[in-house]
Amino acid sequence: MRVGILALQGAFVEHAAMLDRLGVDHFEIRQRRDLDVPFDALILPGGESTTMGKLLRDLDLFEPLQTSILQGLPVFGTCAGLILLAREVEGGIPCFGTMDICARRNAYGRQLGSFHTEQPFDGLGSIPMTFIRAPYIRSAGPDVRILARVDGRIVAARQDNMLATAFHPELTESLAVHRYFLDMALSLAA
Repeated sequence: MRVGILALQGAFVEHAAMLDRLGVDHFEIRQRRDLDVPFDALILPGGESTTMGKLLRDLDLFEPLQTSILQGLPVFGTCAGLILLAREVEGGIPCFGTMDICARRNAYGRQLGSFHTEQPFDGLGSIPMTFIRAPYIRSAGPDVRILARVDGRIVAARQDNMLATAFHPELTESLAVHRYFLDMALSLAA
């Protein structure tokens, strides 16, 4: 399996480190020609969703990536990546709009409002979760499976080939969510 990591801005290096620990082949997507490399799954990292959305369009990456996601490419969006996937964005403009969720941007406040917790994640038990100026999922469509909540707010969900977390699993020592995504991608390929 080969995973492409969107590397325009944000925490892409940390996702690469997690994939290294799991022994998974990966590469960075920075420009259109990077999409010529065959890959089986995509990670959209945390960072600044507005900046990423602008760069996706400026670098002519938006349309081919959106098409690939709509055609079933397994994709994992963390924090800003969740916002990029959301069909509706409260306090912002949708980007890919492929996942039937409404994301609330910066729902946990400023950088100083960042926090760490351990909470249950469906199928994984209790896992560490790091939130940094994080969104949450305000609402989800009927085909969206809710995977985790914190204080009643949806912070992880899956729909078909899309996995989204409001938190940053790449900023913890736990490989559980990345393994979950890779297992999901393999099951979709089968």
